Amino acid sequence: MLGFNLTCKPYTQMKVFLKHISLIFIVILVSCSEDKVSVTGTGNITGKVVSKGDNTPLENAKVSTSPSTSIVFTDAGGKFTINNAATGTYSVQAQKEGYLSKFESSTITEDNTVNVIFELDIETANNNAPSTPILSLPVNDAVNQALTVELVWTGSDPENDDLFYEVKLLNNQNSEVLSFTDIVDTTLTVSGLEFNTKYFWQVFVSDNINELVLSETFNFTTIEFPNNRTFFTRKINGNNVIFSIDEEGSEYQLTSLNTNSWRPRKASNLDKLAFLRSNGGQTHIYTMDLNGSNVSQVTSSIPVNGFNLEALDFEWKNNNTKFVFPNFDKLYHINVNGSGIMQIHQTLNGNFITEVDWNQSTQRLALKTNNAVGYNVQIYTINNSGVIQDYVLQSVSGAAGGLDYTFDGSKLLYTYDVSGNENSQYRQLNTHMFVYTIASSTSQDLSTSKPAGTNDLDARFSPNEADVIFVNTSNDGISQNNIYKMTLDLDENRTLLISNGKMPDWK
Repeated sequence: MLGFNLTCKPYTQMKVFLKHISLIFIVILVSCSEDKVSVTGTGNITGKVVSKGDNTPLENAKVSTSPSTSIVFTDAGGKFTINNAATGTYSVQAQKEGYLSKFESSTITEDNTVNVIFELDIETANNNAPSTPILSLPVNDAVNQALTVELVWTGSDPENDDLFYEVKLLNNQNSEVLSFTDIVDTTLTVSGLEFNTKYFWQVFVSDNINELVLSETFNFTTIEFPNNRTFFTRKINGNNVIFSIDEEGSEYQLTSLNTNSWRPRKASNLDKLAFLRSNGGQTHIYTMDLNGSNVSQVTSSIPVNGFNLEALDFEWKNNNTKFVFPNFDKLYHINVNGSGIMQIHQTLNGNFITEVDWNQSTQRLALKTNNAVGYNVQIYTINNSGVIQDYVLQSVSGAAGGLDYTFDGSKLLYTYDVSGNENSQYRQLNTHMFVYTIASSTSQDLSTSKPAGTNDLDARFSPNEADVIFVNTSNDGISQNNIYKMTLDLDENRTLLISNGKMPDWK
């Protein structure tokens, strides 16, 4: 028994000790846990998101916090509310597409509501404007520039934004402003400029973010109009258009595509060109400068009229101070300013006067008359009093025309359809050019080697009278007209001057 008790006592004492230690540990744990427990308060965040500058409410803007609470979106009035956020200090953020995000600091206290206002800048608020365009070509004050000119400049943007240019041109002749927009290159080709005109040009640039940026203004002056001596008509989109051509073959359009203008006639010693133009269903005489400017109407109360408007012709008279023109069976003259209209001749047989030419040296007029369908032709000359002097062509069948005197009035150029054919379409089958010598009353055929199946029409003497200029075309009546030059030595060395042209004049 003694041995047993000695062995058991220490064990019992150890159990009691461990039991006491466990109780102490539990008490300590319970005590520590109760120290960590506390009640946390909450509050609310309200606010509004607007655009900066105009205070427009921004709907569907995203509002969030850090530390994180709820994520909310603004209503149509730009307002938002975050409820039951724990007390403390937050960074509140407002975001919306197209705008710069913004942060505001907010401190929430228990059972209180804090209000936050966000003013958002647009996304490009910090974007810099493009650099000022630098004009390069033509250099400032450039002269003798062609009527088609290439404008060149340089441009850049600090953020490399896409740039869009606008170019404006003004001139010193009128109030017209040429504007070219939505240009993405730094080169612009401008055509159709006027002769001898000073143009002012400026470049505007936009990045579609900032205000337009303007360059300085440069100017350039175009070439002077060439001293062309040959004029003709070309039909374009249903309208007759008048051109001139220089010795190198370069063509210059003188009248608009939107008007019907034909039969150019240059004054012999004056830089003026007269022509016919449709106006309100009538045909009238107009004048203009040789570059197509300063257009002025001459006739008004009595129009140019007769058989086949495109066959009608008129002429300068009395040292370019008057015009002589037909109106059915009557011939009139009128001052170049439109005053002093007077009848000077009427046909004896009721024929229409279709063509007329005037000679300053002899003071005589040559007329071509025909009936209402273009036939029963007579070509004769009259004096200033309207009295018939010579018959050049009469009592023949077929069509005729193309009157032009030599300078001294001793010869008259005309055309005549030697086939003698007459038809309802006024189709000419074999028209030749002739030179009539007034003193001998004889005619010389200039078209002896004319290509078969063609007509020579609208013949005019060259200024030195060594050549003739004329139209040659197929006799089908629908083919293209071409203008040729031929010497008068009858070797038929025809030279093509103008493709697709008619009604030539050479002064």
